[in-house]
Amino acid sequence: MSTTTIARTSVSGALSRLTAVEARLFLREPSGAFFAVLFPAVLLTVLGLVMPWADLPFNDKDPILSQINGITGYAPTVLALAVATVGLSSYPQTIAGYRGRGVLRRMSTTPVPPSRILVAQLAVNLVALLVAAVLMFAAGALVVGVAAPAEPLVLLGAFVLSVLAAFSVGSVIAALAPNAPAATAWGMSVYFVSLFFAGVWLPLPLMPDVVQTIAGYTPLGAASEAMAAAWYGQPFDVLPFVVMAAWTLVALPVSARFFRWS
Repeated sequence: MSTTTIARTSVSGALSRLTAVEARLFLREPSGAFFAVLFPAVLLTVLGLVMPWADLPFNDKDPILSQINGITGYAPTVLALAVATVGLSSYPQTIAGYRGRGVLRRMSTTPVPPSRILVAQLAVNLVALLVAAVLMFAAGALVVGVAAPAEPLVLLGAFVLSVLAAFSVGSVIAALAPNAPAATAWGMSVYFVSLFFAGVWLPLPLMPDVVQTIAGYTPLGAASEAMAAAWYGQPFDVLPFVVMAAWTLVALPVSARFFRWS
C-alpha cells in the first residue's frame, strides 16, 4: 500500500472517529437535541392546533396557494426556522465553546485540520435535521392536516442545500468567535435577520415585492423560497438553488481559511 493511500485512509478514519464523537456529544446535550430534532414537529403541531388561520386557505388570491391550508403553507418556513436555529445558533456556539474551553487548542497539536471538525459537525447536524424534517411532516400530517409535498425530491434537495448554506455562514461565525458568548451574540444577530427574510414573521408570499427580492438573495430566504415552491407545487426556479450554492461555496472555504484554534 502506498504512502498516499495510507495517509488517505488515516484521514478518513480520523474523520469517522471525530464524527462519532461529535454524535455522542450531541446526544448528551438534551436541549440541543430537542431543538434540532423535536422542536420543528412540536412547533408545527402547536401552531396547527391553536392558530385560527391553520385551516384557512394560505392565500386565497393565488390559484396554487389557495388550494392548501395555512398550516401547510407555513411548513416550509418551520423547516427554514429549524435549519437557522441549528446552523446559526447552536452550531457556532458549540465550536466557539470548544475554543473557549481550550479543546481546539489541544486539537491543534494533532494532525486533524479545522475542516474536519466543521465537516464532522455538519454531518451530525444534517442527519439530525433530516430526522427532524421527517418527524415534523409525520406529526403535521397526522395531527393538523399538513398536505404532502408536491415535489418531494426537489424539496429534499432544497433542504439539504439550505443546511449547507446556513452551516457555511455559521461556520464563519464559529471560526472567528473567541468563545461561546461571542458566538451567541454574533449568531443571534444573523439569526433574527435571517428569520425575517425566511418568512417566519410574515410568510414570503405576503411580503412586498422588494422584500421578497432581497430575501431571495439571503441563504435562508432562498431556502424558504425553494422549499416552499417544492412543497406547494409551484414552477421550479433555479435561482434559489444557485444562491444557496453560492453562499456555501464562498462561506465554507472562508471559515476554514480563518479558523482560529484559540
